[in-house]
Amino acid sequence: MRKLFKGGTVLTLDKNLGNFETADVLVERSTIVEVRPNIEAGDCEVIDASDMIVMPGLVDSHRHTWESLIRNIGADWSLQTYLSKIYYGGLGSMRRPEDDYTANRLGALEALDAGVTTLLDWTMIISPDHTEEMIRGLKDSGIRAVFAHGSPGDTEYWNADSTIDNAEDARTIKARYFSSRDQLLTMGLAIRGPEFSSWETSVKEIQLARELDAVCSMHLGFGTWGSTARSIEKLNEENLLGKDLNFVHANAISPEEVKLLAEKGGSISVTPEIEMMMGHGYPAVGLSLENGLKPALGVDVVTSTGGDMFAQMKFALQAERARYNQIQLEKGIMPGPELNLSAETILECATIEGAKALMLEDKIGSLAPGKQADMIMIRTNDLNIFPVNDPIGTVVQTTNTANVDSVYVAGEAVKKDGKLLNVDLASLKKQAIEARDYMLEEYREQVNQ
Repeated sequence: MRKLFKGGTVLTLDKNLGNFETADVLVERSTIVEVRPNIEAGDCEVIDASDMIVMPGLVDSHRHTWESLIRNIGADWSLQTYLSKIYYGGLGSMRRPEDDYTANRLGALEALDAGVTTLLDWTMIISPDHTEEMIRGLKDSGIRAVFAHGSPGDTEYWNADSTIDNAEDARTIKARYFSSRDQLLTMGLAIRGPEFSSWETSVKEIQLARELDAVCSMHLGFGTWGSTARSIEKLNEENLLGKDLNFVHANAISPEEVKLLAEKGGSISVTPEIEMMMGHGYPAVGLSLENGLKPALGVDVVTSTGGDMFAQMKFALQAERARYNQIQLEKGIMPGPELNLSAETILECATIEGAKALMLEDKIGSLAPGKQADMIMIRTNDLNIFPVNDPIGTVVQTTNTANVDSVYVAGEAVKKDGKLLNVDLASLKKQAIEARDYMLEEYREQVNQ
């Protein structure tokens, strides 16, 4: 029941512990007991972590997991095209309950394989049967996840005047599946928010999230309307801001609104690659940091990119550096000597800040005694990494998913020696192809009617 990870380069992401060139991590059952050099402990499974970077699992604060079935279908889609193809009776409405099981399991396993130990699954709910299959898919993958219970993608739900909701379904699901916070799957709400439903509905759904003790996530503050909606100011005027509110994208909100979040509570999830591609606006990494708030990061949609948080770290870092550097160049100033944003800050955004956004920072996001043993091990002998001279820079700037050797969730191995454990991938792939083909055929028939 005890594991000793021996002799790795340990990045704790814990300000008190710091990082170690060489150290050990002792885990008992699901919990980290000790992190320091030269731990001597008997009755342990000793795991050789030499030639490895040992660090917290990555936290993806925003992913539409079911879209694994239609991966890369939208390589050239704008946001408007994405919405028209997925929502409003589009592909998102073509799913059967069994398709959602396959989709969520496949998407969660993709995340685990890539070193993501926790994600927020921002759902599009069709029926209670779909909900149960989504939850089952996440559970069977072995991932830690916040299941953010959402609404159908139909027009009557997704419009600025919508007053309908599925609150009773959410209450039922909370009671049936999420009665305890001491489990891998916890509950959130994926609400439409004040820019995609009526104001009264948004207030009601925020209050429901608090009734259910659930993090409340919404898309907000982007596109051509983001700067004029001033939604965060309105939420503050109604005394609704709090740390349990998660705002996705927020590209066009004002500096004053970020400062309100820093003061009153609330997180921002930046999905940099998708935002730059689809037209949400410039990623709000710098906007957030310059006004006192560290953002979380997310993949968003694998319709148009890979489920890879290493890539999102690089996009977030270089996009913000490029923005700032260009400002300096236009002033006739050469950037430097140090760049404006560090790799370490971005690594925090992908770990501990993601945990805070999901209200799980007491459990995950750093390696410290008392926290859950959600850990990944990165091979340092791989040629794209070797030799390691700056471990943090290595993780953020040069690591990719192929370098992830092992993944542990709550102390249990879900990947070792580069391979996922306890999963029949051939069977899952077959199910995914069948589900994908069904969805696409149903969609084509609808379009051709």
